[in-house]
Order: sequence, then structure tokens, then C-alpha cells
Amino acid sequence: MSALLPFIVLLPLLPGSLLAYAAGRGSSARHRHASAVVAGLTTLAALGLALTLAPAVFEGQTLLFHQPWLPSVGLDIGLRLDGLALMFALLITAVGGLIVLYAAYYLGPDDPPGKFFCMLMLFMAAMLGIVLSDNLLLMIVFWELTSVTSFLLVGYWGHRADARAGARMALTVTGGGGLALLAGVILLGQVGGSYELSVLLDRGDLIRDHALYPLILALILVGCFTKSAQVPFHFWLPEAMAAPTPVSAYLHSATMVKAGIFLLARLHPVIGGTEAFQFWVAGAGLVTLAFAAYVAVFKHDLKGLLAYSTISHLGLIVFLLGLDSPLAKVAAIFHILNHATFKASLFMTAGIIDHETGTRDLRRLGGLLQYLPWTATLAMVAAAAMAGVPLANGFLSKEMFFDEALRAGAGWGWVVPLTAVFFGICSVAYSLRFIHDTFFNGPPRDLPQHPHEPPLFMKLPVALLVVVCLVVGVLPAATFGPIVRLATTAVLNGPPPEYKLALWHGFNVPLLMSVAALVGGALMYLGLQRHYRLHLHHPARMTGRLLFTHALEGIFDLARRITLWQENGSLQRYLAVMVTAAIVVGAWPLLNAAAPATAGARELLPANALAIVLWLLLLATGAALVLGHHQRLRAVVLAGVIGLVTAITFEAFSAPDLALTQLSVEVVSTALLLMGLALLPRTTPRESSSLRRGRDALLALAAGAGVSWLAWLVLTRDHDSLAWYFLEQSVPKGGGANAVNVILVDFRGYDTFGEITVLGIAAVGVLAILQGLKVRRPPADAQHAWSFARPSLMLRVAARFILPAALAVSAYLFWRGHNLPGGGFIAGLVTAAAIVLQYMALGQYEAEAQLGGRASRRFTVWIALGLLIAALTGIGAMVLGHPFLTSAHAHPYLPVLGGVGLATAALFDLGVYITVVGATLLLFATLGAASKETR
Repeated sequence: MSALLPFIVLLPLLPGSLLAYAAGRGSSARHRHASAVVAGLTTLAALGLALTLAPAVFEGQTLLFHQPWLPSVGLDIGLRLDGLALMFALLITAVGGLIVLYAAYYLGPDDPPGKFFCMLMLFMAAMLGIVLSDNLLLMIVFWELTSVTSFLLVGYWGHRADARAGARMALTVTGGGGLALLAGVILLGQVGGSYELSVLLDRGDLIRDHALYPLILALILVGCFTKSAQVPFHFWLPEAMAAPTPVSAYLHSATMVKAGIFLLARLHPVIGGTEAFQFWVAGAGLVTLAFAAYVAVFKHDLKGLLAYSTISHLGLIVFLLGLDSPLAKVAAIFHILNHATFKASLFMTAGIIDHETGTRDLRRLGGLLQYLPWTATLAMVAAAAMAGVPLANGFLSKEMFFDEALRAGAGWGWVVPLTAVFFGICSVAYSLRFIHDTFFNGPPRDLPQHPHEPPLFMKLPVALLVVVCLVVGVLPAATFGPIVRLATTAVLNGPPPEYKLALWHGFNVPLLMSVAALVGGALMYLGLQRHYRLHLHHPARMTGRLLFTHALEGIFDLARRITLWQENGSLQRYLAVMVTAAIVVGAWPLLNAAAPATAGARELLPANALAIVLWLLLLATGAALVLGHHQRLRAVVLAGVIGLVTAITFEAFSAPDLALTQLSVEVVSTALLLMGLALLPRTTPRESSSLRRGRDALLALAAGAGVSWLAWLVLTRDHDSLAWYFLEQSVPKGGGANAVNVILVDFRGYDTFGEITVLGIAAVGVLAILQGLKVRRPPADAQHAWSFARPSLMLRVAARFILPAALAVSAYLFWRGHNLPGGGFIAGLVTAAAIVLQYMALGQYEAEAQLGGRASRRFTVWIALGLLIAALTGIGAMVLGHPFLTSAHAHPYLPVLGGVGLATAALFDLGVYITVVGATLLLFATLGAASKETR
């Protein structure tokens, strides 16, 4: 059954997001509903998979899935389904399904539904990845994906300045916290000896006793507090209310803001249970719940009020998780579920009000009960749950909170119980304001549109959640009881003490605190409304948003000053600084060594006449290049001579693969440089003074001497080379006798995949920069006239014969590359050089006409196809249970051909070949188009 775990994440990640986007590529109601249906079915499928696995978890099993990915760095695809993960997975998918239904009727005709539901599915997959990850590094990947997708969702209405600003703020705060969390997780893995939760959960004592524990705790708490909007990182959440209401209802009540809370609960057996943990976690939660509850009372925007109430309730949960009490964890888990139900329903109610009236301003609303009676009734029940009124689920978890606050008072004095009562008073006050100022309090004032009840299916998600609030409030043990016990067991890493979820626990102090909160909250609201004139209240000038904005502007200003000081536009200065730093870093350890660094005792090979000639040629060419670099074309030719000498050197040291590669690169790069330099003057201006040239000469001599010295120290000493490992394992593990090619496509295939990706990105980047650029045809350029004459007939005829011959050679090089010198990279360069020759012989217009179509579009497709083939080769290995890009090989006997060596690495090499050809030709086509004569 564990094999089903990845599909809970993969369903919304891949098919859900892609199909939702494809179905919603339009703004009509038909496209909106089609995209919503796809997203809804995907969510229900993920929920169904979680429910399928639930019985095994309730039986006490912990389902684990493990697939190696990057084991050398500890990053594997490890998934875990225990009680806590199951509870959050059910919460994410169940509430997500209701949000999808609600959004189908919320989005307007100008809102692209495909974009919305695609990003919603990606966010859902990221949240599911967080709660199901067993590997902490994998969890960090999903953690940052939630930051990116939430940025896109908050900024969905990109035409609005407040949406853009809120999205940037949310990404800055949560992304910065994610970096701190990454550092904490890395330290945690190093101290604990693993990044797998299955291992770390049993090593809590080892980690808590380590000297790095305070630093680990601080870094992880920063990540959790920024994600869950705890003071002083709370200010981003109210600004994120510029998002569409379905986003607010999903991200900012039930999912994203609870990611930090989930991680605190998940890592409690590892980092919890210390005085430092209790002080910082419970302390931050206590400050947050009181501060945000008070601020919420004075917010005029419906979603702003709900945002600060959310921050306050998140602080309540964080406070409970920080207490050193097992029953506090029960209360925290219970309130996570309760808060998700009543807060999601209230956010959707706020969205209905905004949707039907055109405003969320409490100063303009009022008297909506006669226009929205059903919506008002649902909102009253949900607000009662938020206020902690009896018979609603919020009352039960708030009673448990009051009880734990009393127990915590033994160490904190009366501060905690009094703060808890103050929180309760403010909760009742802002809940009353939400209801009274919206549905009562006189007639509405200057509404942008006439209100009426929304469609049935827009109210249905709210009604279902409200029913849950009531049923859980009356029958808590029969509804949420089993999942609460299961999740608490996972948090405590053992069974919790006996407790009872019930509506009535008799007359006690927590009940008295609840009564005080209800009465005090009502009096507070009435007093503020009558005597303080709450609607006339203006927020304080100094807010978290202003502090953040000023701090960000200060950072940008400092960065601008540093940049202007460091970067004055002089490439010579940049190179001088970098070369100087390299010289210092390289020479420092050698100059400060106990003994001077001298040559080793290794026996040297004699220098033959050819080597001496090549050295002299290299020295002469390098000197000529330095002295004559102002002549651009001459410099390109001299650089080609140096490349040729390098290729001969490779061949002399029995490296034909490297020699072939060097020659191919020299041919192609020389042609590219000549095409690029044809757009520039033939000579470079003499701008350097004698002093600067002297400085550069000294730096060049020092750097060259330093590199030569290091090379001499290494080459005159015996050392164990990795080459022997690759030579010995090339055939048995890679299935090929050509060790160089096997290294590229098998042993270091991941590096090669990254390199061809960079090559493709560079080519597309050149296209993006130069696309549309046209260089005027000058009459003359420094004694050199441009010519667009038709190429010679001999070249045109020769090119026709060279192309098929070159293609045959490239196919031969590709086919033999796994066992003899060759391979996809060399074959790709040979093919590219042959096609470039066609451009030179036929001219760009005729060559593109024969190739058929626009060159830029065709070659970008080649790059994408090559990268896709290479990626699918690696993914295929993972599907079969092996690490990414693991190669399979065999030597079957075929009729006529005899024994043939076959390897899946050839498919990867094919991707390399296509990418190299596409990238190289895209560069040629782009440079050629800049100077192409207009017809």
C-alpha cells in the first residue's frame, strides 16, 4: 500500500495542474466549469487515495515509501504517512475540494480559470508534499514550492498594485524564512546523522544535548514563525488578503499558514521538550494571540479582520505546541481542525459578501440580513464557533486552551491566564463586529451593487463546513476524536495520556473563563461601538507593513550604493578584482604552510622535439594574441591556433575523445565568433593607460605563474587518480569501453544533463536578447566594405556533397561513442558544422527555405526535444526503482550483425546530440538574422 503514497502528491502536481490549465484556456463559464471539474476530480482522487490508506494508519502502522534520488547528499524521495500526516492530508484535500467548488462560482468573466486552478493544484501538491515527506530535504523543496505558488496565487490579479505588493511581501518573508529553515535542517541532519524523519524521531536526546542545538532551534523556529505569521513576522498575512477570496480561504486558514505549525508538531520529538523550546515557542504564541486578537477588533475590512483573527488563532496553536504538556498537544491538534472549519467558512462568507455587494468595508456594509438571509445564518454559526460559543466546535478547543493556560500559570504566574481571557474577550468582540456590522447595524451605505443571495453551489461549501462546526461541537469524540488521538500519538511519538473530548466537563475555572470572555467581549464591542465610534478609527501610522517597506527600501539603497562602488562598468576592473582574489586565495595556504612547497620526487617524462615545438608555438601565439588583440579577426584566428595546439596535446596524451571535442568546438566557436564580430568594428579602441596596462601585465604574470606553480607541485608528486576506477568499471557498470563517454552519460550523467540545460538556456537567452535586432548595412567599415554577394558556385556544389557525408560521419561517431572515441556531443557539433556550411554556401534565406520554416522556432523545439529525451531517460530509471539516469545495458546477439552492445545511455546521448545541434544552430540563426539583408 505504501506504493500509493507518491500518487497523492503526483495527482495534483502533474495531471491535475496540466489538465486544469488546458481545460481553462478561456474566460467563459464553460471553460471555468471545465477547469473546476478537472481540479475537483483530481482533489477527490487524492482524497480517495488518502482514505484508502487511512485504515492501515488507524491500525497503528506507519506507511513509508523510499526511492533513491540523490543519496550522496541525503536527498531521497522519502514519504511517510502516520497519524499527523494523515490528518493534514485529509484536511488539505477535503477543504481543497470545497474551495474548488466555491471558486468555480466566485471567479469572474475576466479571470483566467486555467491559470487559477493550475496554480491551486500546484499549491495543493506542495502542501501534500510537506506533510507526507519523510526526508527533510525533500520537505524543504516542497516548502519553497508553497512560497512560490502562494506568490503566484496572491498576485493572481496582477493588474492590482495591492496584489503585487502583497505577493512580493509574502514571498520575501516566507522565502527568507525558508532559507533559515534550510540551514537549520542541514545542521539537524548533520547532528542527527540522517535527514530521514524515521531516523531522527528516535534521536531527540542526541540532538537536544548537542552544542549546536540552540542554533538549530533558532533557525527552524524562524522558518516556522515566518510561515505561520507569528509576531514579529505576522505583517505579510494581512497584506496577502489582496488575493482572491478562494485563495485566502485555502492558503490562509487551512493550509499554508499551518505549514509552520505542522513542522513544529512534526519535529517536536526531535527539538521539543526543552526550556528554550517552551520559552520561545510558547512565548511567541502568547504574544501573537493577544496582539493579533486586539488588532482584529479595529479592522474595517472583512478579510483584514479575518486575517488578524487567523494570526491570533495560529498563535494559540503555537502556544499550545510550546507548552511542556501532552494534553496541550491534544488541544493544539483539535484546534487545528476546528479553526480550519470555521475560518474557511468565514473567509468564503466574506467572499460572498464582496462578490454580491462589491465591497468588504464594514463601514459601508450593514443590514444585509434581509438581502442574504441564508448567508447570514451560516455566517452567524461560523462566527459563533470562532468566538467560542457553546454547541460549536470552537468552544471545545477554547475550553481546552483555557485549561492549559491555567496549568501553564504555575510557571508563568497570572500572565498566561489573564492573557488567555483577554484573547477570548477580543475573539468575541471581533466575531460580534463581523456579524453585527455586516448583517445588522442599519441599512447598507453606498454599495457598489445591489446584493442578493449567491448561487446554491457557492453557498454549499460554507454550509457543509458550518454543519461540521455544529456536529463536532455536539459530538466531538465521535467525529474528530479518533483522528485527534492518532495525530497526537504521532506528535508525542507515543500514546497520549487519557483525556475526554466532551461538550460538558462540569462547573470549573475554564468554564468561568469562557463566560468571562463571552460577557467581556460583548461589553467591549458595545463600548467601542457606542463611545469610541469604532467606524471612525484609523490605524496607527507605524505598522508592520511600513516597517517592512522602509527596511526593504533601506536594503535596496545600501545595495545600490555598494553596487555603484564595486561596479563602475569597467570589465577590466572586474577581472582585476577577480584575478587578484584568486591569486590571494590560491597562494595563502601555500605561503603559510609549515614547510615551503617544493617540487616532488616523481620521475619526469622526457620532452620530445614535438612537445618543444608545440610549447614554442603556444608561447609565440599567446604573445601575438596579447600584443595584437585590438585586431578582432586576427585575435580569433590566433585563439583558434591555441585551440589546435590544445587538441594536438590531447591526442599526444592518448585522449582522442578530448581531441575530437576540442577540434569540433574550435570550428563551431570560431564561426560563431566571426559572425558576432562581423556586427562590430574590426578593431577595439585603445582605452587603457600605460599604468593600467602595467597593472594588468603584473596580474597576468602572477596568475599564470601561480597556476603553473600549482600544476608543477601536483604533477611532480605521486597521487591516487580516480581515472583507474572509471577505466575498471566502465564496462561492467556502464556497458561501454569508452570511459570518457561512459563518464559523461552514466557516471556523471547528472552533470551532463545540467550542462546541456545551461547550453539550451544560453541559446534561448541569446535569441531573447537579439530577436528583432537589425544591423544596418554600412557602406564601409574601416577600409572594409560589407558584401552580400551570392556565394561562389564551387562552394554551393561542394556543400551539397559535404552535408550527407558529414551527417554520415556524425551518425558513425554517435553510434560508436559508447565504445570508441565519439558520442552525442561530438556528433552534434559535426552535424551543426555541416548545416552551418549550408548557410554559408546558400545564404540564410535559401538555407532556411530548404530547412522549412522559421529557424528560431524550429531550433528551440529541437532544444526542448533533446532535453525532454534526456530527462525521460532519467525518469524511466526512477520508475523502474533505480536512481535518476541509471543506465541499463546488454550485449544481445543479432543475426548478421552478431553481438551488439546496447545501453539506455544511448537514449540520453541522443538527447545530448539533439540539444547540442539545436543550441548551436539557434545561435547561428540568431546572429545571422541580425545582419540578414532585407528583401
